[in-house]
Amino acid sequence: MAKKMWAGRFEKATDKEVNDYNSSLPFDCKMYSQDIEGSIAHSQMLAKQGVISSEDAEAIKTGLLSIKDDIESGKLTFDSDAEDIHMFIEEELTNRIGDAGKRLHTGRSRNDQVALDQRLFMVDEADEIVELLDTLVDTLIDIAKDNLTTYMPGYTHLQRAQPITYAHYLTAYIEMFRRDVDRLNAAKDRANVSPLGSGALAGTTYPLDREAVAEDLGMNGVTLCSLDGVADRDFAIEFASACSILMMHLSRLSEEIILYASQEFKFYELDDAYSTGSSMMPQKKNPDVAELTRGKTGRVYGDLISLLVIMKGLPLTYNKDMQEVQEAMFDCIETIKAVLPPFTGMMKTMTIRKDRMEAAALEGFTNATDLADYLVKKGLPFRETHAISGKLVHYCIENNTSLEKLPLETLKEFSPAFEEDVYDAISLKTCVEGRSLIGGPAPETVKRYLDSI
Repeated sequence: MAKKMWAGRFEKATDKEVNDYNSSLPFDCKMYSQDIEGSIAHSQMLAKQGVISSEDAEAIKTGLLSIKDDIESGKLTFDSDAEDIHMFIEEELTNRIGDAGKRLHTGRSRNDQVALDQRLFMVDEADEIVELLDTLVDTLIDIAKDNLTTYMPGYTHLQRAQPITYAHYLTAYIEMFRRDVDRLNAAKDRANVSPLGSGALAGTTYPLDREAVAEDLGMNGVTLCSLDGVADRDFAIEFASACSILMMHLSRLSEEIILYASQEFKFYELDDAYSTGSSMMPQKKNPDVAELTRGKTGRVYGDLISLLVIMKGLPLTYNKDMQEVQEAMFDCIETIKAVLPPFTGMMKTMTIRKDRMEAAALEGFTNATDLADYLVKKGLPFRETHAISGKLVHYCIENNTSLEKLPLETLKEFSPAFEEDVYDAISLKTCVEGRSLIGGPAPETVKRYLDSI
């Protein structure tokens, strides 16, 4: 078993079961690159401040870079006896370069070191997630541009309500995902400050240049209270919150994909490459990508709740409970990164059944509001026209027909204000194109929106 670097205080070796229970290396090894990056910046600063020699700083840098290369090539494997990634790298460094490696930790605690590593890791992963999300948004924009005049019913209460276009429908999710990008970037910016120099909790007497380290690492600044610098995990909670909202949006879209791909709707035909079958029923084509996305939403929610519960009762400053933050944070990131590529591929490859969408819009009395508005324009009060339109809908249901198929003579039985122009007024084209306010479904309005983003 590897000797602990804090073992000077203890007379007994750590129990094997306690060592295994205490070790975070199996999961925090993911942060090896960020740990090395932070250590190089710290050691270079120590040399500039005259705390260690420039020769030792260069030896440390060379040694750390060789460790990184060996980890990435598979030449160096993680020691299962090591307590965490920080101790593993420092011990390996000391084995390689001797006493210079023992000087690396000067003016630093694992408390501020792990907080730095987590922040750097989250910033790197946030950039990758935003890139994946941008790809999804671009895919939806392309689909929307191809469907500016694809009519479909808009729904409230999952009941057909008013006619819209498929392009207009997609802009709702484009807006959701654009907000998700903003939230992820904001969380990243708040996380991108350096706690290094906070020490265990009260800083250090060494003349560290905290700002120089932050600048070297490409960070926005430094934490302003050493206690908060090591106690704070808000950045992980905020990131998981942004990811949870993103997953909620993906889950809502998944639910509609599952519905719209069903035989009852048949708005979509999912590509074979993004569907699965049944081991018993040969006719089945299952929307597994959408269903898994809907299911994994609960997993990301669980990560967020775990983080909140871990932190809710902790006194200042560092407590070992905070080691559990890492697994929840890693799982949240890995889940999001696993979801977005196949989800984007599913959207890109599925066939839009324009005929089915338009037929549904025509069959559901989605133009009933426009019928009422037509009579308003003829001088009748809206509450009266609303009642007339409702009675006409009831009549159509009783006679198995639709509003646009009613003869003018029948319409006039309900109101003498009806004229021949009513049929144009309640056509899907007129209903959609007339709603040209900002945010509306009119093709030109939607096109301007898509061209602006």
